Amino acid sequence: MAGTISPSGEVELPESLGYRVKKRLLGKPLVTEQLGHEKLSNSVALGVMASDCISSTAYGSEQMLVILIPAIGLAAFSALIPLTFVILGVLVLLTLSYREVVMVYTRAGGSYVVARENFGPRVAQIAAVALLIDYIVTVAVQAAAGTDALVSLAQYLWGNGGFISLVSDHKIYLTVAVVLLLMYGNLRGIREAGRAFALPAYLFFAAMGLLIVVGIGRFLFGDHTHLDVHQPGMMTLGPGEHGFFYGAALLTMLRAFANGGSSLTGLEAISNGVSAFRNPQGPNARKTMVIMSTILGTGVLGVSILAYITHAVPFNAGIPTVVSQEASWAFGNSWFGNAALVFVQLSTALILYTGANTSFSGFPFLASFVAEDSFLPRQLTRRGHRLAFSSGIIVLTVISLVLLIVTDGNLTQLVSLYAIGVFTGFTMAGAGMVKHHLDSRQGKWKLKVAINGAAAVCAALVVGIFAVTKFTEGAWVVVVIFPIGVWSLIKVNKRYREEAEALAMAPVDATKPIPRRQVMYILVDRVDLAVLKAIRYARSMRPAEIRAVHFMTDDRDAERLRLQWSNVEVGDLSLEIVECPDRRITRALVELIARTAKREKSQITLLIPERNYSPVLGRLLHRRTPDQIARAVGKLPNVVTTIVPFDVVSAHDELEDATASGAKVERLDHLDHTIEGSDHADEQH
Repeated sequence: MAGTISPSGEVELPESLGYRVKKRLLGKPLVTEQLGHEKLSNSVALGVMASDCISSTAYGSEQMLVILIPAIGLAAFSALIPLTFVILGVLVLLTLSYREVVMVYTRAGGSYVVARENFGPRVAQIAAVALLIDYIVTVAVQAAAGTDALVSLAQYLWGNGGFISLVSDHKIYLTVAVVLLLMYGNLRGIREAGRAFALPAYLFFAAMGLLIVVGIGRFLFGDHTHLDVHQPGMMTLGPGEHGFFYGAALLTMLRAFANGGSSLTGLEAISNGVSAFRNPQGPNARKTMVIMSTILGTGVLGVSILAYITHAVPFNAGIPTVVSQEASWAFGNSWFGNAALVFVQLSTALILYTGANTSFSGFPFLASFVAEDSFLPRQLTRRGHRLAFSSGIIVLTVISLVLLIVTDGNLTQLVSLYAIGVFTGFTMAGAGMVKHHLDSRQGKWKLKVAINGAAAVCAALVVGIFAVTKFTEGAWVVVVIFPIGVWSLIKVNKRYREEAEALAMAPVDATKPIPRRQVMYILVDRVDLAVLKAIRYARSMRPAEIRAVHFMTDDRDAERLRLQWSNVEVGDLSLEIVECPDRRITRALVELIARTAKREKSQITLLIPERNYSPVLGRLLHRRTPDQIARAVGKLPNVVTTIVPFDVVSAHDELEDATASGAKVERLDHLDHTIEGSDHADEQH
């Protein structure tokens, strides 16, 4: 790409098309100095970090009913309450465990850092894979649930006919659009921290508080009516409509408990972002976590109680949601009721989408941590155009969209993939803290060991329950991918370590003399400006000898090339023609250079002229093999390869500019400008 020289003497290079498009879409680039490290107050941190966790209130109870209703009918509502208390017990245990995590480990990273510090980097990859899977599924689950909330609102306001019915049947497109919008926003550099991202959480707190207070208050004041449980599209009631646990098996209860465990996802968010809190970071994070868990527990219990009161039965399509049914019952059909319903549903959709957005911050940061430890490709450590970890954002988007499309955005199917990764992270965090307290033995370490150990065992049991009860419903995907993911990360690290060892510890005989005689080979496939540039470069290096070589695969091409060479002013540099009847040019080149280096005791430099064409058409119309040749030749001792680039696009632009301005252009008529035989010439490269 040609540049211009400014009056101050600086070279000004024009921007590429791709960069101009990126700049237009994402905005002006940010420099590293603009990378902010905002410290959050407890109130703002609660709103920013709790959205993923608190938003599960919208679907946790419903997912338990999805299992219970077809199995035990209306008895499901009686079973729902004790199951909810079991989940709240797990919540309390995990909260006590993570209170210790945030006090000890104030660096971002959560269970990954805990596992790495206590069990080493290899074992920590279990936590890494667990968290990465959690972030991916979170995007799909939260986005799908947010869409369900919006479509449910539309159905209550405008019915289920015409356009609304079309949207309901194709809601996956809306979900995909939301995920793409979140990706775009994060590539532009949306910051997780800030009052704007705390607002949806507080709106949701207010909405759920209003729903629970009004709903339970209405029941206490004498309204004991139930919703119609036989509406079209609702799940079919199972046997035992009038008997508690009638026909219910232990497996059904375990499956329902596993589904309800999705309510606890996102609990680790504060431990992943302790470093964002104001000082003292540990105590502030601990207080915020207790508040978050209290809000979550209250919300889950409130939604379950309202489900028991109203008999809100989930629909097969997932819409209307249980929460929207409860809100419709609690608020009624007055203007206030409709306004309150809109408030509840919009705030629910907003916090669910915001919860999905937290993964766009968490996944890239975690991936960068793991990549810094050399267990993921190091490209994931690089910040992009707007200081975001662009590669991680794109990877997260692609995988989550695949999940959404494969499951058609069905929340129940997505939840089946959820808790294994989440609770594996809980297990690693608890186990890591047990080892930490056993090693340090400070303060009330025995009590802390008991709490963290109980949390680790409980989380491990949930993982087992989920893997068994949900295996045929999709959990087998995570069960299979999980060990493969851990193995892959360890293999990546092994490869990085082997490469580093080869670069640092390769045997080198320091006493072996380096050949002083320098010989340069120029690979010639045709005679043009690219080759002439390589010749000029070779002569500027003043080697002992310069040799131009062409590997003949066609007699006519070789003869035409010899004629062109004789017409070009290259001094006394002759063209050496090497026969290559089997067309294995790279092999013939390696053999020639190896013989020369050994016979003449010389240092060999191979110059490969490379013609750079337009990025898109150039890849379609021309083969690019200089790198392959360089890799093959680079394995030889005392041999180096240099690629000499020539920008064909810039040369073409300069020629057009000169022609348009009427400047005199010297045409090299003695060179072959036809495309005849060019395919044979490309065989040289």
